[in-house]
Amino acid sequence: MKVTLVNIFRRPFDNAVAAARTCYSGKGLVTPEQVAGEHHADPEKRREAAARKTALAKSIYHAGHHTTLQHAHVQFALEGVSRQFIWSFLHSHPFYNSEQVSQRYVSVSADQVHVPAALDARQREFYLATVARQVADYQELTTRLAAPASAEYFRLFPARRSGRRGAVDVQKKAQEVARYVLPVGTTAYLYHTVSLLTLLRYRRMQEHYDTPQEQRAVVGEMVRLVLAADPELSTVLEEPLAPEEMAEQPWLEDTGRSPATTAAFIRRFDQRLGGRVSRLVDYSACAEEVMADAARQVFGLNPDQMPDDEAIRGVLDPSRNPLLGETLNLKAHGKLSRVMVHPHYTFLKKLSHTADSQDQRHRMTPASRPVLAAHATGEPDFITPRLVLQDAALERRYSESMQRTWEAASELRAMGASAEAAAYLLPNAQAVRFTESGDLAALHHKMAMRLCYNSQEEIWQAAVDEALQIRAVHPRLGAFLLPPCGLRDLAGVRPVCPEGDRYCGVKVWRLDMNNYTRLI
Repeated sequence: MKVTLVNIFRRPFDNAVAAARTCYSGKGLVTPEQVAGEHHADPEKRREAAARKTALAKSIYHAGHHTTLQHAHVQFALEGVSRQFIWSFLHSHPFYNSEQVSQRYVSVSADQVHVPAALDARQREFYLATVARQVADYQELTTRLAAPASAEYFRLFPARRSGRRGAVDVQKKAQEVARYVLPVGTTAYLYHTVSLLTLLRYRRMQEHYDTPQEQRAVVGEMVRLVLAADPELSTVLEEPLAPEEMAEQPWLEDTGRSPATTAAFIRRFDQRLGGRVSRLVDYSACAEEVMADAARQVFGLNPDQMPDDEAIRGVLDPSRNPLLGETLNLKAHGKLSRVMVHPHYTFLKKLSHTADSQDQRHRMTPASRPVLAAHATGEPDFITPRLVLQDAALERRYSESMQRTWEAASELRAMGASAEAAAYLLPNAQAVRFTESGDLAALHHKMAMRLCYNSQEEIWQAAVDEALQIRAVHPRLGAFLLPPCGLRDLAGVRPVCPEGDRYCGVKVWRLDMNNYTRLI
């Protein structure tokens, strides 16, 4: 694991205090230099200014006035951190930005794995042997998946059979599916940018589930680097909460918990999905009427001047609202488009760990994701991609890999390793069950990204499920939940597909969503 501080605001602590003092300044903006007392020639006055700065910083921090700490941002380069840690901690909240290496497009080797520091020599040897086997399975499946991926790809793009482009795309598709057998302990490198406020929250929550040991190491190094750049930030740095201080702890220690009760929970959850990836379980009952009324309020109009149907089309029809034909998401900035925040929808969802790692990047559709260890029964619990299901022999090989992985995780636990350490061996295919919500504005943007045929398979299927169910309860709203090409076609924007040479090969904008099908 390596953490590098790439960028940081100049004088972040002084900047936060200057922002606070500006709120009450009758003489204009207060500068960081002023709060530090640098305009004073007298050393005593400088000391007094420094004391006032510290006192004010502590006062506003403990009062909960934390917005001043959001101005300064820090950018880290992280290397050798696990996908499990990224999913469970770094990307479990909306207040960050990351750009990380993709397993969909970059191949993985056996040395790219997080090795828990707490493992003894015997456990470590077994752990690394298991990872080597998982990576070998991944490499084998990548090879075996090339044939079905090639058949589907060249059905869509017959003209690419003779060029290098087709072979490269098929290879990427094969390894995208094969990655499901890789462990969630596989490492990544990424740029990760947060505000000082988020960094302080990281520090406070670093002992939280599911990866506290790795969190302790990564967050500790983040904080060390930032304090080296500006030691005064220690003024508002709190100690981490202990596990026993967290609300989850009593429930996780419940003596009534057993593999059988957890298995019953999983069966009930899956039955409630009714065969869907995502099932609508709650929504704003009067969403269409409320949104139409909100649109009228923007202009001070009455229903006879702007009927509901006209109001809804004025907001959602790209031929009427040109913002919806742009790739830059401007809905939050348009007065009329902002009425889309009022309709609200909640879904039960089940995705693989790897698919959910992408789904959670849609930070405006937040979810209550599980303590993963609390869903464990000791039995295999995984998602199988459709491309694997096309070949019975391939599916058997895939299932065999899953079975061996769960057996290895159980054996590592029997050797005395912690549940945290053993969880790193779980595959990317591990099923994750949760509830997710979002307003129409956020879902509209998400659909424009994930209804695209280039989207990852599971998230695409979830998006189709969600769009169709919203159409069923709110047809006037759901009619405009479309892939990017559908929105651009209605808006009259050309080319219709915004993906350029990544065009999927299907004229999706001409299809009825009930007829959407895809294999790759």
